[in-house]
Amino acid sequence: MTTTPLSTTPPPLPAPALPSSLITTLPGHHYTDPGIFAREQERIFESLWFCAVRSGDLSGPGAYRTVQVGRENVVITRNRSGELRAFLNVCRHRGARLCTEEAGEVRRTLRCPYHAWSYDLDGALVAAPNLAKMPDIDRTAYGLRTVALREWLGYAWVCLADEPPSFEATVMGAAVERLGDTAAVERYRTEGLALGKRVSYDVKANWKLIVENFMECYHCATIHPELTYVLPEFARGYAAQYYVGHGAAFAEGAQGFTVDGGAGFDRLPGLAEDQDRRYYAVTVKPQVFINLVPDHVIVHRMFPMSHDRTVVECDWLYAPEVVEAGADVSRSVELFHRVNVQDFDACERTQPAMDSRAYRAGGVLVPSEHHIGAFHAWVTEQIA
Repeated sequence: MTTTPLSTTPPPLPAPALPSSLITTLPGHHYTDPGIFAREQERIFESLWFCAVRSGDLSGPGAYRTVQVGRENVVITRNRSGELRAFLNVCRHRGARLCTEEAGEVRRTLRCPYHAWSYDLDGALVAAPNLAKMPDIDRTAYGLRTVALREWLGYAWVCLADEPPSFEATVMGAAVERLGDTAAVERYRTEGLALGKRVSYDVKANWKLIVENFMECYHCATIHPELTYVLPEFARGYAAQYYVGHGAAFAEGAQGFTVDGGAGFDRLPGLAEDQDRRYYAVTVKPQVFINLVPDHVIVHRMFPMSHDRTVVECDWLYAPEVVEAGADVSRSVELFHRVNVQDFDACERTQPAMDSRAYRAGGVLVPSEHHIGAFHAWVTEQIA
């Protein structure tokens, strides 16, 4: 009779209880598992409101932009009445991609390059080879699949869900949650501002790492010397989003939100006195960051492409007269561009460790980061 030898390997020790100052993060595989990313695409990016394009990028009838929203490609165009419309970028005939460029302009119709089915700017089927011989085709029923669209703060937000969630509760509600009311962000009148600069960043990191980074400032003293020079309270580790309604005050010696603290431009009209010389930040889940300073607004839009790649498009917006006069905006652009590069570099350094056995159970959040736990709980609930 054979006997099984007793194991000499000690049983695993139970995980030590966390001290009260720490809470856990998501496990590492939430940042590396393609299956989890697929659920996020379906249940977050394809189900919630998604900030797609700046309305001003579509200057006139026939202008269009294509954007990736989850697994779908969406085309947004301006119709003959000047209104924005959004459709799935798929021809109803055989499924070819309708608009193959990221941006363009058509005279009257969106025409499929495969079999020439053509749709007007409101999505109805208006022409096709031999269409007159098919009188039973309902041109509305075989028009483009419409996508829900709302405009706010000068951007077009789309939602692929058959029954979109309340825009007021989910999108505008993020401003209320952060600043106390929507007026606090609407006073900046971003819909009337002009685009001074746009930079696109291709970040080799999971989208959640970028959100987490933006929400905290525990890292600011380490990697953001230019930012903490202008906003010294960030050096203490508390981000602007840690307190409801709080805006980080400029340093006494800083004249403006610029890379060297020098003067910027005139304060945007309509701002309250208590919004002067302060920086406010708002995260609009799942993929928008809004940064508010007295003379300009910075908007980040994230486009998650895979579990380990995220494209971030960043707009710097100024009063129209500043842009029209050809004013030099480089010093204010340079400040947040450096912050972006520093942040995205940190996220790219973090991404490989998400696959490490050292991070299988996740990491920890210190007290100034505890609010990130609410984001983790939100993501978990969305994909559960």
